[in-house]
Formats: sequence, C-alpha cells, structure tokens
Amino acid sequence: MVHNEHNKISLCLLMLLCILDHALCPHSIPSQNQNININNDILIGVGIILDMESPLGMSIHSCITMAISDFYALHHSYKTRVVIHTRDSEGDPVKALSAVDHLLKNAKVQAIIGPETYLPSKLLSLFADKTEVPIFSFASQSSREYPYVFQIKQDESTMAKSIAALVKSFNWRNVIFVYEDTDDGREILQYLAESLQDKSIRISYKSTISSSATHDEITKELRKIMTFHTTVIIIHVSPSLASSLILNAKRLGMVSEGYAWILTEKTVDLLQSTNFTVIESSQGALGLRTYVPSSYRLHSLKLRLHNFFHRNNFTSVTKEVPVPALWAYDTTWALALSVEKVGVPHNGPLLLHEVLKTRFKGIMSDDFQLSEGKVISSGYEIMNAVDNGERRVGYWTLSEGIKRAHPKINSPSLGSEAVIWPGGSTTAPKGWVLRATPSKRLKFGVQKINNFKYFMDIDHDVEKNVITATGFSADVFYTCIRALPYEVPYTFILFENVSIDDLVQKVYNEEIDAVIGDSTILANRSEYVDFTATYTDLGVGTLAKIKKNDQWFYLKPMDIGLWLVAIGSLGYTIFVVWAIERMNPDSDQQIRTVFWNILWTIFFSQRDKYSSNLSKFALFVWLLVVLVLYTSYTATLTSLLTVEQFESVSKGGIVGFHGGDFMKGVTVSNLHFEDNNQRPYYSYEAYAHALSKDGEADAIVDEIPYIKMFLGKYPGDYALVSSQPITSGFAFVCRYVD
Repeated sequence: MVHNEHNKISLCLLMLLCILDHALCPHSIPSQNQNININNDILIGVGIILDMESPLGMSIHSCITMAISDFYALHHSYKTRVVIHTRDSEGDPVKALSAVDHLLKNAKVQAIIGPETYLPSKLLSLFADKTEVPIFSFASQSSREYPYVFQIKQDESTMAKSIAALVKSFNWRNVIFVYEDTDDGREILQYLAESLQDKSIRISYKSTISSSATHDEITKELRKIMTFHTTVIIIHVSPSLASSLILNAKRLGMVSEGYAWILTEKTVDLLQSTNFTVIESSQGALGLRTYVPSSYRLHSLKLRLHNFFHRNNFTSVTKEVPVPALWAYDTTWALALSVEKVGVPHNGPLLLHEVLKTRFKGIMSDDFQLSEGKVISSGYEIMNAVDNGERRVGYWTLSEGIKRAHPKINSPSLGSEAVIWPGGSTTAPKGWVLRATPSKRLKFGVQKINNFKYFMDIDHDVEKNVITATGFSADVFYTCIRALPYEVPYTFILFENVSIDDLVQKVYNEEIDAVIGDSTILANRSEYVDFTATYTDLGVGTLAKIKKNDQWFYLKPMDIGLWLVAIGSLGYTIFVVWAIERMNPDSDQQIRTVFWNILWTIFFSQRDKYSSNLSKFALFVWLLVVLVLYTSYTATLTSLLTVEQFESVSKGGIVGFHGGDFMKGVTVSNLHFEDNNQRPYYSYEAYAHALSKDGEADAIVDEIPYIKMFLGKYPGDYALVSSQPITSGFAFVCRYVD
C-alpha cells in the first residue's frame, strides 16, 4: 500500500511538471519538419530519449543511428526516411517524461524510442494512447491495457523463471535478494518470489539498497546479510551500484568459498567492467545475460561501435555492446520497415498494426517480432566470472530449461566448462552455513593413539597448527559433514594420553562439543552424553587361529558306526524298492535304475514314477532318514569349526583382549575368565603374534569392528568363532540437546 500511494503521488507530480513551461525540457538536437519532402522522400520523425552522458545511453544512440544507416543503405529505393530527434534525459525520470511531452507536442514525432530510465507504463500510456504514437521503452512493461507502449527488453517474469531454475539446479533452498530501491527493483521482486515459490525455494531476506547509498550504508547492509545462514545472494542493482556492493562484499570476506553470487541481467554488465579491481572482486559470480546468436552482422556492429567510441575518446564503456543497444538496433529496423509499409505520416493505428505484424531476421533473433508488444525471449546464457574475465557455462530457455548448449547451437562443446565459485572452488556451495565466529566454531575432540589406527589416525602439523584425521571413522565423519545441506564450521581439538571416557567427560562438561572416533556406545556413557546412530556392527566377538585339519576332517561329524548305518539303510532301501517293483509284472525297473533314482531324489525332484505305493512309502522313509542325518551332520560340523577353535580357552587357556580400552573391565570380566588367564594387547600386530605358534594366547576377545578390521589385514589364518551382542557398535559422541 505504501508503494501504491508513493506511485500515485509520483504520477501526479510528474503530470504537473509536464504542464509547466518547457524550462525543464532537456537539451535537444535541432530538428526539421518531418513532413517536408526532400528528393521525394517522406520524412518520419522518431524521438529518442536517452541519458546521453551514460555509456548505455551512448551505446543505444549509436546503434540506432547505425541501424538507420544500414537499413537505408540496403533499401535505398524506399520512399520513407526515419529522422531522429534526440533528447538528453540526463538520467532523470522527470526530464525523460518532459521530453516525451515535448516530442509529441512540438516535434510531432510519430514514434519514440526510450527512455532507458524506468517510467510507469500507465504514465507513458497517457501520452501514447492519446496521441496514438508508439513508445518503445527499455525499462517499462507492456500490457494489453496499453497497446501503444512496447517493452524492448526481456520480460521480468522470464528473468525470474531463469533465476529460479538456476537456483533449483544447485538444490539451494533459500536465497537472499538484494535489489535497488527503484520501481523496477520492486517490480521484479513480485515475479521472483512467485517463481521461487513454485520451486519450493524461500527468500530468507529481502535487502533494499538506495541508488545513492553511501559506502557506510552498503557496508552496514552487508554486515546484516552476513548474520543470515543463507549464502546464496541474488543481486538486482545497476552496474555502478553493484561495483560498490561487490567491492565492499569482497572486503568483508563475502566473496569467498561457501558463497554464491547471482547477477541478474540488470547487473551482469558488472562482469565487463573496465575497472580491474571490480572484475577481480567478482570472481566466481554467476550472471544471466540475454542470449545473442553469433553472426557476421553482430561482429561488424561491435567493431564499428568500438571504433566510434575510440575515435571520440570514450573510455568508460563496457567491453561488449550492451544488450539494450542490440534490441534498439533491431527495433529501429522494425520501425523503418513498418513506416515504409504505412507510407503516409501521422497514421498511428496503421503504424501500430504494421509494427505488431513485422517479422524479420535481426541481430538478436532469427525471427525478430513485437507481436505481443514486447520482444520474444531467446533465452539467457549463464556466465561465470573467472580468470579476470567471464566464460559461458550454460544456457537457459523457457522451453528447455538449463542446458549445457543452446537448443539452436549444434556444437555440444560450448558451455561445457565447470563453474568456478568464489574462492576458486569447483564444488558448488551448499547455500547454507552454520554461522560461527572463530571463538564459537564447533569443537570436535579427537584422540591421539599410537595403535589401532585403522579407524582413527591423527596427524598434527605443529608448524601450521593443522590437525588432519584419517581412517574409517574419519571417512564416515567427512562423508556425513559433506552430505549436510549447509556448511558446518568446526575445528579438531587434539587430546593425547586420554581415554574415550575422559573425552566423554569433557563433552559432558561442555569443554568440547563432540568426539570423533571409534567410540563405543555404552549404557554408562549414555547417562552423560548422547550418541549418533551407530556406523559399525554391534557386539563383541572371539578371534582365534584356524586349526589346520586333515583331509578326513569332514567325516568327523559322524562316527564310523553312523556312516555304516547310513550306507546300510541306502542299500536296504534300494533292495526293498526294487523287490516291490519286481512284483509288478508291468514294471521293468532294474536294480541299477532304482539305485540312481534314489540317489537323484536326494538332490532333485523324482524323475521316474513308481508303480507301487509301497515303493513310494519306502522312499519317503528313506528321505526322512536323510533329513535327520543331514541336520545332525551340519550342526556337528558347525560346532567343530567354531567351538573347537576356542576349546583350549574353556580348558583354562590364555584369553587376550583390547588393551587400553573398556574390554577388560566390562566385557572380558562378564565371560568369567580368571585374571591370570587374561592378557592385554595393544595392536593388530600383537594380536597376530599372540595367536601364532610362538604366542601365548589361545583366543582374543574384542569388539566385532576391530576383529573385522584385523581379518581384513590378516585374511585366511584367523576367524571370528563366536559373537555376543554386548555392545552397540561405534558412534560419535555429542552433547544432549534440549
């Protein structure tokens, strides 16, 4: 409501100023009566309203004059001639509106190109509709309500959709939108919020910056932005304001790894600035620029424009031709075609009709048209500021979305480069960071140990004061941290000559925030701290050396008498089935056939059918015997392969355990071994030696993750012979969260 009231007041003031004397009328270039025929040519006056002191205004004006020159050089036989009447608005909306009124009333122009300064479409339509003169604006929007107002820029809604698609492609969920406190800035906000909402993306903060903001005001606003967790920042301000913004952001450390900067089309010319400091400060930013297909005409126009500025000693322009200047070139061409088709001056409705249906191959598009009162979007190219310049990394079109190559480009190699982000990283920022000062970074405790390093090994570079963690537990930690949708600032705190229980106590006392390592989940520890989900197997196991058995080992599960009974029952069953089948005169079963049928029945479905039910019953009894023998055999064999390995322990052998851990006090004691039969070992190498022929241990009791890690290092000679779910596996220690 405040903005609407503000707009109403502005409209009234502008209309009042236009009624005043033309003392406010901007500087003009003298014009001649456009209806006078010279060499039988019909002169059609076209007004040009631009800020002639700005690089953009000079570029647009130069392209308009070049378009007129090129058009009539190609169509020298045409009877109409476009004559321009230029007015300098000096970047002031009031003077731009006054120029519109002056050109329509005094110069009697039949079309107006400009201004590039934003003026409400409703206000322009008051002049255009009344005089039936088309106005081609670079900043205002077209609408069916205002048929004589044309929009010579890509639609704001299209720009908003491209930004939303770009944000979505990196799976960012929140953004910060920084826009200039102008009408067009507020206008795109509405479209952007809608497009982002359609993709479930939220604007965390909307930052409004005045066009005349001072260095201190910009810094204050940037510091406020830094307090938010979101690190994806969309900028929609003028290039001049963006220069100050990006320089201050660089100074504050905001153009660094973890941040993502996206520049809209209004701001993207910042990447072509002639100020090296600005270019250097914007490295890693992404920008959206209207796609312009390469062509000979475009190359020629760039060269001529460069030569023009060079001859006139203009050095404050950007490296490339601004997109509005290229739109102006094609618009001027379309206007010249239309006035030729109309053929007579001062016929606004007919001129409007011709402009709307004019189509031709232009610089900006192979099919340039203004059929809906605005230019048709050709999509955007996604630019990346890198190597103190820029490069194309992709395209966006309304129909195809984001692609590596533009749909109209056959070469798949274009735009295939990876994005370089602020700080030189090739990994896309997560878009969200857990804010913390150096004194408030999360402190993760790590234990310095000399043995059992396969889960956690710590390297401390004293000179650089850098702590590096490696090992399985460290890999799990790094993988989890990288999988989070936001950055977590943390630092490792090294502890030597301490136990895990000591570190648990430090977490409880809030000296550190968590413990990263092979920490076992135990009930007594859970009374003081919390644990993450376990990332290893559960329980405690017994490690033993595999005994080398003889070749007849697999006959041991059954004694000789049981083997003889099994063989005898097989022979007896064969004889009984054969005898029963022989009693049937129609049966031709031979004893050899019966033998093979019975053997095959153990492994496969019965192949041949027996004629007698007694034969089938005998076979059924045989299968029951086989089932009982098989069950007994497998159970006994399993026992021999496991329990036998630990037989010496039950008879008073030596049991080893993980030294320096809780194993002796909590676990080994529960197995009821005598103290003189227990030995601590402090490395995998000690485990291997203890279980060797020269060692003293008959078995070693340890947590299953340690045993599996040992078996991975020493495969073949050792085995996990038993296990009990006494412990809950490894996890990371953390504080309870209320």
